[in-house]
Amino acid sequence: MSPFKLAISAEMVFLDLPFIERVKRIHALGFSAEIWSWTNKDIAALAATGVDFTSMTGYISGTLTDPDGIRQLLDSARESLSVAEHLNCPSLNLHGTGLGDGGLPVQPVSQTTGRMWLSACKTLEKIARLGEDAGRVFLLENLNTDVDHPGTPFARADDTLALIEAVGSPHLKMNLDLYHAQIGEGNLIELIQRAGSAIGEIQVADVPGRQEPGTGEIHYPAIARALHAMGYSGVVALEGWASGDSELALERFRQAFTL
Repeated sequence: MSPFKLAISAEMVFLDLPFIERVKRIHALGFSAEIWSWTNKDIAALAATGVDFTSMTGYISGTLTDPDGIRQLLDSARESLSVAEHLNCPSLNLHGTGLGDGGLPVQPVSQTTGRMWLSACKTLEKIARLGEDAGRVFLLENLNTDVDHPGTPFARADDTLALIEAVGSPHLKMNLDLYHAQIGEGNLIELIQRAGSAIGEIQVADVPGRQEPGTGEIHYPAIARALHAMGYSGVVALEGWASGDSELALERFRQAFTL
């Protein structure tokens, strides 16, 4: 039995099924489910499934640093909180900037200035207050800029951790994505130990390929033991493609995080 709450991104598995059927299949196999953008989903139908949703995207558009982008981010975060309440979803995911087609930043950044850091911190303080008022948690996810998300500011795990520690709110935590961290930084066990109580969720996929554990270079059973040793018992989510059969991919994920 896993000591963690295991969840699956419904965006990346059972791709031959309609979305509602994907989350039902994930639930039937004993997992919680996660979704990306809610704007293209039938929220009432998702809520009616009774599926346990652990995370969803917490904004539609916006940035952490420029006035227009900040307004968009805060306005769409409020909309997202309303949807999260309907789905009884406790966590809402954010990135360093809005992402467009192919995961590329809508406003790519070549250099992150000190002024941008200060602005991002103030914006995230406002986000955390929104989360506090709604009784939910916003998660700031690290991304890799070498393969999937070039030009994204505040993308490294070190960056997201620094911002979360600066805000210092229980309603803003880190979505520590180990697939992205392996590509951009490595040294994963030391990273999770350093992040500690700032972690609100762990996301996983193997490298290269972004598929289930056991298909690449990351030894996820060792990650699971390290998480358990530090007392982490929260969500661990597979945000990766199935290398073949989706049900088999989910079972491999479960095995990697069963101690």
